[in-house]
Amino acid sequence: MLNPIAVFNLKKSINRIDWKLLLFLLLFLDVKTGIKIAAIVIIYLLRFDFKFGFSFKNSRLPLFYPLIMLIPLISLVINKGYTNPDYLLVFITGMGFWLLCLLAIHQVKLAVENSETETIHRTILVFFVLNAIVCFFNFAAIVWETGALNPYRYQGEYQKYFIGTGDYIKGITFDTSTTNAALNALGVLYFLIRRNNPMVLVCMVVLLFTCSNFLNMSLILLFSLLFIFRTTRDQKSIIVVCLVLMVVFIGRISPQNDKYVVKTIDEAIKIPVGGDSKTVAAVTCTNVPTLEETRKRIAQNYLDSIWRSHRKKQALVKPTTITALPKTEQGRIFIDTADINSLPYQSIVDTTPVQHVLLNFIDAHAASLPLSAQKTFKPGRPGKVITFFQTAAFFQQHPAKIVAGAGMGNFSSKLAFRATGFGFAGGYPQNHAYINTDFLTNHLDVYLNFFGRRASLHSLTNSPNSVYDQLLSEYGLLGLLAFAIFYVWFFARHAKAFTYGLPALLLLLLIFFTDYWFEQLSVIVFFELLLFLNIKEADNKTLTSYGHQ
Repeated sequence: MLNPIAVFNLKKSINRIDWKLLLFLLLFLDVKTGIKIAAIVIIYLLRFDFKFGFSFKNSRLPLFYPLIMLIPLISLVINKGYTNPDYLLVFITGMGFWLLCLLAIHQVKLAVENSETETIHRTILVFFVLNAIVCFFNFAAIVWETGALNPYRYQGEYQKYFIGTGDYIKGITFDTSTTNAALNALGVLYFLIRRNNPMVLVCMVVLLFTCSNFLNMSLILLFSLLFIFRTTRDQKSIIVVCLVLMVVFIGRISPQNDKYVVKTIDEAIKIPVGGDSKTVAAVTCTNVPTLEETRKRIAQNYLDSIWRSHRKKQALVKPTTITALPKTEQGRIFIDTADINSLPYQSIVDTTPVQHVLLNFIDAHAASLPLSAQKTFKPGRPGKVITFFQTAAFFQQHPAKIVAGAGMGNFSSKLAFRATGFGFAGGYPQNHAYINTDFLTNHLDVYLNFFGRRASLHSLTNSPNSVYDQLLSEYGLLGLLAFAIFYVWFFARHAKAFTYGLPALLLLLLIFFTDYWFEQLSVIVFFELLLFLNIKEADNKTLTSYGHQ
């Protein structure tokens, strides 16, 4: 027989969560675009409302979204993009992405307006708990596959995991590990200010498991600011605990990431000696051997190993050579084994199917690819740094485009990558593939230069992805101004009343350097939920204070 009290408590707990919002977050943050669209359809069927409330004074939603959809129309007319049917499909697709952003933020705002703040907080808590559970299973699956309790040091399977283990901790969104890291970095800040210490530690552990060096460094910066200006003694203590966890993880669990960060920073700030801007741009990556050179090296190593083995067998016949056997400092003889850190063991040297597509494309367009078409390379700056120089050089050569940009999908965006038809940024009709010349000779060239080579170069620091670069290059100064005034300031004007909202805003401005987050349709909507919730709390607090006067 059911206990009536237990049934009542269960029903009460269910009612204390906004299930519509939770379902929307779980579906909309999924990596598949089709599932995101389904999430929008479902949530509007459940909560039908199209009253956006845009206004130049006290706008309900950021005016950035309608403005950023207006600017490409200007570029379409100026650049006469409407004359190209393939570009028109790119244009419509890009508008579709911005429309999804607008529809998503409207539903997030409705959820905050129609629910109590504590209901939203409990919904957010449930989301992070579910995400942590999925991340645990991600990690457990890797341990089961490798048989290593610490896969961050596991160098088997051609170092499939090792330093790249974090790439497989994708969480409940099944998106990139960077998306998971960004969400959990937001979670750390949110729960820290909310004084939910267990959840701070849960989100911190998940963040560390993703091995996102950029997010770790960003969090250290924000921890420092919070420690000095906006935290209590207890909050300072949990910040110290988080930093200790980070030090232990870097020092004991995944020490190779520390070396990787130092090397990346060194390459980013390195100033090439001599040469003009084109020469500087051409100096792009580490000295990576070609596939043919790699095979020759492996064959040579194999022949050398046979020769050494033959010499050792001969040496065993002669007692006089026994003293030459390799020994430890204690005099113990050891057997010379394969060096797992050598090139053949570090990564698979065979070209992957995706790389075959990229390499074939490079061969077919070598004349237009000054970087990726080169056979030999010298050490230089990371790809992300190079792309910012490319954008600056582009506007020096085309000053007329600095106002409204090169046009949506024409220079730097997930849309531009998707329209290539390569398949690495989502599906796109092959018979309508579109690559603008400005994109081809700049950011696509940089991408091919790094991601068409060894897996060790496939990193965040070498990708051209950046919200700032996208807004400036494709939407011009109008796009940047619309973003600064009608998006950042829309939230930043509440900074004095913010609690977790201010560090969340600062974190978002930092992660905008790492990807095309508006087109990612993931982290942004969660950020906007936190900001709207914090604004509502601040307004409620203001009304309460007036009521007591």
